[in-house]
Amino acid sequence: MLEKLLTAEKIYLACGATDLRKSVDGLSAIVSQRFMLDPFGSNIFLFCNKKKDKFKALVWDANGFILLYLSLIHI
Repeated sequence: MLEKLLTAEKIYLACGATDLRKSVDGLSAIVSQRFMLDPFGSNIFLFCNKKKDKFKALVWDANGFILLYLSLIHI
């Protein structure tokens, strides 16, 4: 799994806020319909929320999608 992240061809960052309640199906639909890109390629797609303190990454692997979630905390 980590090898797929390290060997990605391109990393795309979605500008603006994305509703992070979306799961794999919703995020892959954004990639294909709004950005006209193939979500099944060897790319990483990054999405963030309005506050920019939560992120999701969508990556296609041979067996399915990998969905990574990162939440930054402020101390």
